[in-house]
This record gives sequence, C-alpha cells and structure tokens, in this order.
Amino acid sequence: MRLLALDTSTEACSAAVLAEGAVLERYELAPRRHAALILPMIEAVLAEAGLDARRLDAVAFGRGPGAFTGVRVAAGIAQGIAFAADLPVIPVSTLAALALGASRETGHARIAAALDARMGEIYWGTYAVSAARAELLGEERVSAPEQVAAPAGAWFGTGSGWGVYSAILARRLTVDGWTGERWPRAGDIARLAADPSRRTEWVGAEQALPVYLRNEVVSKPLATSSPAAARIK
Repeated sequence: MRLLALDTSTEACSAAVLAEGAVLERYELAPRRHAALILPMIEAVLAEAGLDARRLDAVAFGRGPGAFTGVRVAAGIAQGIAFAADLPVIPVSTLAALALGASRETGHARIAAALDARMGEIYWGTYAVSAARAELLGEERVSAPEQVAAPAGAWFGTGSGWGVYSAILARRLTVDGWTGERWPRAGDIARLAADPSRRTEWVGAEQALPVYLRNEVVSKPLATSSPAAARIK
C-alpha cells in the first residue's frame, strides 16, 4: 500500500509517505507557518519515496479536532491532491494519531490524548493501542478539563492539553505519567490509515470533511481546487 498523509491541525506541521510498510516523514514544529510549509514537505517526501501522486493508493489527512484554520488547510490540500490524481481520501482522527505515537514511543497501551482547545477547554479521547491500531474507548469530545471522564484503570496522558491542565486531569483519572510535549504526526496518520480494517472509511474527495467537535463552528465549503495542490504529481 502507498499512502500520502498530512497534518496541520496543531502547532506542528508534517507530511509522510507510507510505502510497502515503511514510513518517510517531514515534521516541523512551526506555528502559523503551515500554509507555507506543507506543500514543500509533501513534494519532498514524495520525491524521497520515488513516487508521484498518481502512483498512490490514497491520501490521508488529520481531520481534527484541532485548530480551525489548520484542520481546514489539511482537508483542502488532501482534497485538491485527491481530485487531481483521482484518489480516495482517508480522514484520520488527530487524537488517535497522537495516541498511537505516544504508545509507540513509551510502550503504554492505554493513552489519554488531550489537545488544548483554548477558551478553557480541551479536545479529549481515550484509546487502547495495539500495534498500528488505536481503538477509541467512548467518544471524542471537547469539554472543560474539570469535566473529563475516562474508563477505570491507569492511563498515560499525552498532548498539549496535559501541558496546560495536567494538575486538573491527574485528579480526574489515574495516570502512570504524562507528556505535554507531543503533537499529532503525519507518519502516525499514515500508519492508522493503512489498517485494512479502515477500508470502509475511505471516501471520495468531496466527502473528506474536517471534524471540529465544537458545535458553534459552522462548516463552510472548502477550497478543493487548490492550484498548488493540484500541481503535485
């Protein structure tokens, strides 16, 4: 399987190619520079893999939750590439990608992923991670950290929400440890997207929509015909 993956949902920006089980990735922590960085990253990682978009099986992207503008950037670029190359798209949860990466790096299998959602809230989800799968336990939600709940048992916390609200979150659930210095990565989005059990989640480019979680965010049509994205070969 050959997948292109990208993520611009948080302060980090990344692109990755998964080909025959190997992942090549470009990653940079670069707030407010996603629009300038993501297309060159995509071109670089495709060139390193010796691929062009027409030889891919699908395009995956971090569909949120995350920063409103960043999630839309990723969705729009994924749509543009998919339309130009006639490819399906795989929307992948940024919280699931965060959980998969934390599990791979720490060895913990029960991950409580939290991203700072601003306005005194966090994006939140708990996952059971095994190999390249992250099973959501419960549902992803946005809430005040004081309202977080998780299934019984010990968890490892990860993500910027822990960096801001660790004291509150540690009172809400049992933790084996936590790190606030971790962001979703395109490489983990690619690993999750490559799971054969997710084939039912592959969609046409026009159906590749962001997930914001906040009810007050009104979805508007995305610019799916980005000339720059369409030039990626």
